[in-house]
Amino acid sequence: MGADERRMQLSGHVWRAACSSPSHNWPVRAENGTDEVASSRAMHTGTMRNRMKPVEPAPGQESVWDYPRPPRLEPTAERVIIALGGTVIAETTDAVRVLETSHPPVYYVPRAAFAAGALEPAAGSSFCEFKGVAGYLDVRGGDAVAAGAGWFYPQPSAGFEALVDLVAIYPAAMDYCEVDGERVRPQAGGFYGGWITDRVVGPFKGEPGTAGW
Repeated sequence: MGADERRMQLSGHVWRAACSSPSHNWPVRAENGTDEVASSRAMHTGTMRNRMKPVEPAPGQESVWDYPRPPRLEPTAERVIIALGGTVIAETTDAVRVLETSHPPVYYVPRAAFAAGALEPAAGSSFCEFKGVAGYLDVRGGDAVAAGAGWFYPQPSAGFEALVDLVAIYPAAMDYCEVDGERVRPQAGGFYGGWITDRVVGPFKGEPGTAGW
């Protein structure tokens, strides 16, 4: 799927997913046509406000507490760079961000943006009730191998076709990941795959004491 086709699929729609990374799933909730950002904020910042306080975003920033659950997918023209083993293994301006309440964005990068040999099939799979079955990838760069550090949806569920040929990467397993020249800070809590930049404010799920968020 090309960049123009992917953006046409995403344009004007809110694509829903069950999880920002495939290692956790969220229960299905009824779709009632209400505003997702407002209902998400009411559900999560209202009931948990005595346990956490969202950071107020400055101009140009986003609060992860304004992201919906289930998440939405958004194309981005930010320049994304991924490096491993002392070499750049992927670079693109055609990524897709998955945005979910309390999580920093997960960036999905076109498979074609990766260097030849950078991605190899890995054992294991997981199921996301909205997006479908995820497969895993070993990621190679230079002499380094990050086992199971990538995941993808070979046959996304109906409505999520924009994820075809896209790969998500755990930033903590790389030398570094960059978004528009800024080094990404990995989301805490080993099994989460969020990318933290100055564009987003939290607090973020994954830190100690956030398991119930």
